Amino acid sequence: MDTIETKRLLLRSWYISDAKDLYEYAKNPNVGLSGGWKPHESIEESAKIIETLFLGTYKCWAIVDKDSGRVIGSIAFERDSKRDKTNCMELGYALSEDYWGRGLMTEAARSVICYGFDKMGLDMITIYRNPSNIRSGRVITKCGFVYEGTLRRAYKAYNGEIRDVACYSMTRDEFNDIRKNWEL
Repeated sequence: MDTIETKRLLLRSWYISDAKDLYEYAKNPNVGLSGGWKPHESIEESAKIIETLFLGTYKCWAIVDKDSGRVIGSIAFERDSKRDKTNCMELGYALSEDYWGRGLMTEAARSVICYGFDKMGLDMITIYRNPSNIRSGRVITKCGFVYEGTLRRAYKAYNGEIRDVACYSMTRDEFNDIRKNWEL
């Protein structure tokens, strides 16, 4: 997997040795609940997630804070199941609450969006979010995604809660129009 460097971040492959850092932010209920996944209960659980998900079917980068050298989040592409016959990937991300409000996820997302269109040759990138996750909505807006609508009662969270899903997309043409305004 290619490493991506931004002004403040390094996006790189995951290692099992990152389990402690993953656990440190993923045990926080504020991080996972908005995405529908349960807080991690142990470093071992975090290691298993790295092994089975992050190093498995996902194209998932660890987000490393350059100043501290710590893994502070994740950002990934996966096949968009709602558009599985197209050249489209879904973007997902999570960030340690300690780093919220600094523009770091927007920085990471923009660099991965560039990677998706420029290196992977994607025609479209999508994002689906819990409508109550306002912070994610800000990242999506700053990146220039277009709101498509809300799928009602479309997602079942780990705790059984059925949620609406707000849908966003960006086409290659839209990306080419807005990328010149991004600071990378």
